[in-house]
Amino acid sequence: MDTTHAADRTLVDHLDHGRVLIAGAGVAGRGVARMLAGLPSTVTVADDNATARGALATETGCRPVDVATATGMLGETDIVVTSPGWRPDSALLVAAAQAGVPVIGDIEAAWLADRAGLFGAPRTWLAVTGTNGKTTATGMLHSILVADGRAAEAVGNIGTPPGEALLSEPHTDVLAAEVSSFQLHWAPDFAPDAGCVLNLADDHLDWHGSFANYAADKARALTGTVAVLALDDPAVLAQAAREGVVTGERRGFTLGDPAGAAGAAGAAGAAVPGLTTVTGVRDGRIVELDTTSGDLTDLAAATGLSPAGPAGVADATAAAALARAAGVAAGAVGRGLASFHVAAHRGQVVADVDGVTWIDNSKATNPHAASAALRGLGHVVWVAGGQLKGAAVADLVAEVAPTLRAAVLLGVDRGILADALAAAAPDLPVTVIDETDPTVAMREVVEAARGAAGPGDTVVLAPAAASLDMYAGMSQRGDLFARFATGSGTQPQTEPRGER
Repeated sequence: MDTTHAADRTLVDHLDHGRVLIAGAGVAGRGVARMLAGLPSTVTVADDNATARGALATETGCRPVDVATATGMLGETDIVVTSPGWRPDSALLVAAAQAGVPVIGDIEAAWLADRAGLFGAPRTWLAVTGTNGKTTATGMLHSILVADGRAAEAVGNIGTPPGEALLSEPHTDVLAAEVSSFQLHWAPDFAPDAGCVLNLADDHLDWHGSFANYAADKARALTGTVAVLALDDPAVLAQAAREGVVTGERRGFTLGDPAGAAGAAGAAGAAVPGLTTVTGVRDGRIVELDTTSGDLTDLAAATGLSPAGPAGVADATAAAALARAAGVAAGAVGRGLASFHVAAHRGQVVADVDGVTWIDNSKATNPHAASAALRGLGHVVWVAGGQLKGAAVADLVAEVAPTLRAAVLLGVDRGILADALAAAAPDLPVTVIDETDPTVAMREVVEAARGAAGPGDTVVLAPAAASLDMYAGMSQRGDLFARFATGSGTQPQTEPRGER
């Protein structure tokens, strides 16, 4: 069954039997090429990495060219499908726009192909985005869907590229899609069955040009049948209030009591009129309030979640709200959350030694993420530092300083954090590691943290900064932290795609 709108049909025709140029031979481009390989379209892949484009050509039969050649082919191209990492000002994409060739991304291509029924009955799409917590919330959502007996797959910035998921056998019925701001930028028509923006804070402004552009791209996840709104986040609600963003059903989620959140949201004005349900926390339980009848449905325990703390509970309430929007049974929410374990580097407890808990949140690569990682914890030895990328840290430091027992700092911008801590908490013990060798530096970090921590304390790696000043990625940084915290080695983890 074709469920595409008439305005989208031309793009579908281009994908199905037109001349398609794929920009990028990486993970996203490979997913699109595989999706199109069985269709009568003519596919060219552009990448200046000859090895990558050649391998993809061998696998899928597409034509491999370099970017300069691809730019010269735009006159004989019907549509460009770009990988999300390609910036809007990339020469090829600018030239395509000037030539009147439509440019879409991998999420949009898969969405349109699915809605057109090119790969069987259309799937249910549940989209998760936000500055922080996307991977955890998507993983929780997928776990809940599986617990409900759904044929579900995690796709997008987590798991399988969406185009490949359309080829899955047996047929996948529900796609839990982690979508980045980059992917949403190139998905102007994407309208999931239910979508959620977990939170919004400054990030990737060099790519988007401004916070307004970044937030607007994120808000595309709210444009479908059901918008699941973060009632605790004013920036998300401001985006939801923009004309034409939320046109479907409105549901909400909160860390607080759902009745109180629903009342406050209603008083806030046009952002959240007509909420049908609010998922929140009451008496240690995740519950869903029907705002019309006042009925309360028990869903799951709000304790014992992975990851622990407010950030984990917030992700769980969002995942529960999305799952319930897709008709998941109440009992499946608890079963799914109980069986879910957070991915490495996202709040994972990596050691518990001599009464000290060690938490790896190396994925906290900006101040907003570090705030979420530390919120709700007390007696913390904070491990931080790396590339701040110009982000301001004064507000973060002022917020977390009262909960800190000590801090250990490393990385290129360690001095900025040290100055902020000296201003906010001049009596706090702070150790600055000047070593630049990544392994030696992390060994010294862990030794300093161990010396500062006592029974009942928590050592948290929540850098508030990117890792590429010293490490191959945030995974290597977290792996070394865990290795020295436990005294054993760990296998490197694969870096996530899209946003870091």
